[in-house]
Amino acid sequence: MEKEKDLPAVIRDVLNTRTPRVIEDRQSLYKHAAVLIPLFKAHDEYRVLFTKRTNRVEEHKGQISFPGGAVDDGDVSLQETALREAYEEIGLRKEDVVVLGQTDDTLTLASNFVIHPFVGLIPHPYGFRINGEEVKRLIEVPLRVFLVENSADRMDDVQYGGNTYHSLVFPYDGEVIWGATARIMENFVEILGEN
Repeated sequence: MEKEKDLPAVIRDVLNTRTPRVIEDRQSLYKHAAVLIPLFKAHDEYRVLFTKRTNRVEEHKGQISFPGGAVDDGDVSLQETALREAYEEIGLRKEDVVVLGQTDDTLTLASNFVIHPFVGLIPHPYGFRINGEEVKRLIEVPLRVFLVENSADRMDDVQYGGNTYHSLVFPYDGEVIWGATARIMENFVEILGEN
């Protein structure tokens, strides 16, 4: 990515000059959640921070995900939900996040959530405080892993919960990013690639 030198400025410009695609929910058929796509620079490259969920959480046990979660009644905005959840899950304080913008909504197929993703630049290194009830560990993945020419080449079967899902997958360091998380990253990279 030749624009990587000032990538956060590029991301902010791109995301703030477009309107995110929204999944309409006029009949309140879905649960709503917001996630943070935490981006940081380490070792001269941009990386994305993911969480590996524990088996004690209610939804998506053991999967790779972004910090985030369900919208609470007290949340004043979807962005506030993403930042609150990032603090609760990994101890990332909202004043330490520079929100660059919002990407398109994504629907989870198994748990019936509409996910509203926000991209945020975070400091590195950072003293994360992991909530052991929800997060097993943090995973740093170079952004370049998601820059693929043809995502059709990234489709594969994933075994999960006794079922087989044919999904977009991004394998990295012994883990597999798939499902809604993979689709969110694919969408983010596609948005950047359009500019």
